[in-house]
Amino acid sequence: MFTLESLLQLALSNLTSPMILFFAFGVLASWAKSDLEVPDGMSKAMAIFLLVAIGLKGGAEIAAVGLGKVWTAAFAAILLGTTIPVIAFAILTRVVRLDTVDAAAIAAHYGSVSAVTFITGMSFLNQVGIPFEGYMVALLALMESPAIVIAIVCAGLTQYRTASGVGKASFFSNKLLREAFLGKSILLLTGGLVIGFITGPQGVTQVAPFFDGMFKGVLTLFMLDMGLLAGRRLADLKLAGFLLAGFGLFMPIINAGLGLMMGMAIGLSLGGTTLLTILAASASYIAAPAAVRMALPTANPSLYLGTSLGITFPFNIIVGIPLYYFLASLVYT
Repeated sequence: MFTLESLLQLALSNLTSPMILFFAFGVLASWAKSDLEVPDGMSKAMAIFLLVAIGLKGGAEIAAVGLGKVWTAAFAAILLGTTIPVIAFAILTRVVRLDTVDAAAIAAHYGSVSAVTFITGMSFLNQVGIPFEGYMVALLALMESPAIVIAIVCAGLTQYRTASGVGKASFFSNKLLREAFLGKSILLLTGGLVIGFITGPQGVTQVAPFFDGMFKGVLTLFMLDMGLLAGRRLADLKLAGFLLAGFGLFMPIINAGLGLMMGMAIGLSLGGTTLLTILAASASYIAAPAAVRMALPTANPSLYLGTSLGITFPFNIIVGIPLYYFLASLVYT
């Protein structure tokens, strides 16, 4: 039976992994105003490596189990991706009292997902020996885009009702839709999924020594870069106030509850439900910012990046992942 002691042991195990320690090291280096930095080109190369690696593996898994077993989970993921931004937008406008543009920008980030949080969650489950459905990476790709569009629609409808704000074209431009559905991270994940599906497990085995053998090492260095970036973004939250900071801590827990219920409802395993919970709880800081910059140019980046990257990302990486697994374990016991 799982207890508070079990949760603390899981949290300690997570905190002492190399990936998390390098993330914390990056945060501390940023706070100390060190000149330590990861070159931009190297950071982009590591992101490409990680996204392609999980895409290939997920596509191969879909080929192995068949598309018929993925549809229910895919529908659940899209439903989460469209529901969460509406809830976030309502909380941000009615409780936190942000204006509709900033609220929509932040809601887009919380409805969308973080690939790095997902990858860290997979590493955590592998570390504790919990199997999960390999096709979960397909849900990661599916949840990236819908939330961005839904959040921007919320802002548009609200502003039209008040007869103010930006015009219709800025909400529904070709550039926005292209960024929301064909942004770099989404395209890399989708491309990896398709290629992994076409080649199947046997084909992916050919590149496994590269992608599997180097995966944890690359992830460790990438987490150092994320720690440096998150440490810098924490300073931006001086503008946010306590209510928005509280939102950054409690919204992922609310979303995790939705993901947990959805995973149970569609019959995922303990590991699969944990990953869906992690996806629901995560907040984007790659795909969403690019789309928001185009669709909502007046939104304050310090608010949406400071909250998603400065608060929610560290919370999920350090505390959230073992917490969500613990909660799923209680339900599945």
